[in-house]
Amino acid sequence: MSNLEKSGTFTLGDRAVKRLGYGAMQLAGKGVFGPPKNRAEAVAVLREAIENGVDHIDTSDFYGPHVTNQIIREALHPYRDDLVIVTKIGATRGADASWNPAFSKEALTQAIHDNLKNLGLDVIEVVNLRAMFDVHGPAEGSLEEPLTVLADLQRQGLVKHVGLSNVTARQVADGRKITDIVCVQNQYNLAHRDDDAFIEALAVEGTAYVPFFPLGGFSPLQSSTLSDVAARVGATPLQVALAWLLQRSPNILLIPGTSSRAHLRENLAVVDLVLPADAIRDLDAIAAAKAA
Repeated sequence: MSNLEKSGTFTLGDRAVKRLGYGAMQLAGKGVFGPPKNRAEAVAVLREAIENGVDHIDTSDFYGPHVTNQIIREALHPYRDDLVIVTKIGATRGADASWNPAFSKEALTQAIHDNLKNLGLDVIEVVNLRAMFDVHGPAEGSLEEPLTVLADLQRQGLVKHVGLSNVTARQVADGRKITDIVCVQNQYNLAHRDDDAFIEALAVEGTAYVPFFPLGGFSPLQSSTLSDVAARVGATPLQVALAWLLQRSPNILLIPGTSSRAHLRENLAVVDLVLPADAIRDLDAIAAAKAA
């Protein structure tokens, strides 16, 4: 039995996955662009994650671009039957490493075929459509056209399930008129809690919520309160931030990423960390203090 089973499971599409998974974004080079400095270490990180029970990997062909998917294929193909690979479409990378919207039928279709080829798959378990109305956070706008394209690719058998990323509750509700939405992937962490009510509503519906930047992303979480709690419970601040997310709601699936096996082990050890009520109370105050 994997130690990760301590974190419990939640349904992603029609598969029950452990609540602590792995995000592949950091396997690419600096700025999520180009190859990694140490490809052998990237391969080793993936293999160790799977050996330790990880059954949910989040990726995208616009990481690199193409780099992370090719490394995943090199490291893990042929894939274990219990492994769920989730990818994202809706953006492309410019030659200057910029992130550019790619919502046309042609771009979305090409993105699906690129993901399939680079991952070595015949069908993708879950594809998240990444809204790009505002690259810094969710913004209202119609996703009807790109979601209709994705739903058609789903009917063709290239995509099994559809999720949404960087979206509002209204966009999810509208999206469900086109196809079933099995997960939402938005920015959420100790200091960025705009989705509190959204998470609770999704939990009631049985929909997975997958926070990206659970540790702050390009601006790592820094808080004296977080450091104080970490010292009290004998863990690192980032371990505490992940443990808080696991205890926040049962529908949260974590995908912390790293290009280091040492950091991977620290992340996986979070399943053994149970935060007491006073620690949760102190951590909850971080967002309130930021908003004040």
